[in-house]
Amino acid sequence: MQEQPPTAVIDPNAVALLRTVGTATKPCFVLYSGPDAGQRFDLGPGVQTIGRVPEAQLRIDAAGVSRHHAELQVGPDGVTIRDLGSSNGTRVNETPITEATLLKDGDLVRLSDVVLRFHTTNSLELLLHDHIYQQTIVDAGTGAYNRKFLIDTLKQAYARARASGRPLSVIAYDLDHFKTVNDTYGHAAGDTVLQITTKIARSELRSPDTLGRVGGEEFTIVMENTPVAAAVEAAERIRAAMAQFPIELPDPVNKQTTRPVEHHQTVSIGVAELTPEMSSERELLEAADRALYQSKRRGRNQVSL
Repeated sequence: MQEQPPTAVIDPNAVALLRTVGTATKPCFVLYSGPDAGQRFDLGPGVQTIGRVPEAQLRIDAAGVSRHHAELQVGPDGVTIRDLGSSNGTRVNETPITEATLLKDGDLVRLSDVVLRFHTTNSLELLLHDHIYQQTIVDAGTGAYNRKFLIDTLKQAYARARASGRPLSVIAYDLDHFKTVNDTYGHAAGDTVLQITTKIARSELRSPDTLGRVGGEEFTIVMENTPVAAAVEAAERIRAAMAQFPIELPDPVNKQTTRPVEHHQTVSIGVAELTPEMSSERELLEAADRALYQSKRRGRNQVSL
């Protein structure tokens, strides 16, 4: 009797993920090395540069990667890559390239010690990489980005702003009297408040803005290409939307009732813009924090610059 091949075990969550996203023809790279392994770089049409310069479309700030390392040509017939005279060369499937090379699905591209894998579609493998990577950069309690990702994003935004001269603003906010919420309604209710206020904040932002949780009830927003006046307007929208939104929480007095009570969560917000005098992204973040604490001293539920 012929031996049957082993049955493959497929994660039902992965299958559900694939069905949800479906397939796409947009090519991308997935980072396969270093502390940010799993990060995905989607490729738009046209010419794109890979390198360490802030204006590179695929910016990889790693030792051994040249400032202008390689160039991609993304067109209807596929994606080609060519080396730009980098100090350590560009390899495709460990073979050094000396001319423009057409990439195939699954090709490994090496820039010094940095390894990228090329994908042409949303394969199951690619989606699983995305799923795993998202778990490393997202705060599980709120759905906002975690502190590490937020700080990394701010560093890159700072470098781009310094190179381009474009404005960069930061919003820092803190939920007012949040300890009282936990003490009065319980920690489960506090988690609900965190989740709902995060959704409210995100709804008032643009898709390029980055919202991250940097502490228990402390959040930071990075807004590239945004002058301070526009950032203040966004901050005020967030403050007003949170203060007006009725969050239903369990009755702290009569715990047996199913009728919830309404809680309105206010926030104190600080806004800062990158100035020529600031020598690092940390100084910009500290300026936003100082403005935040100014809002607290003035009575909370307000925006300070």
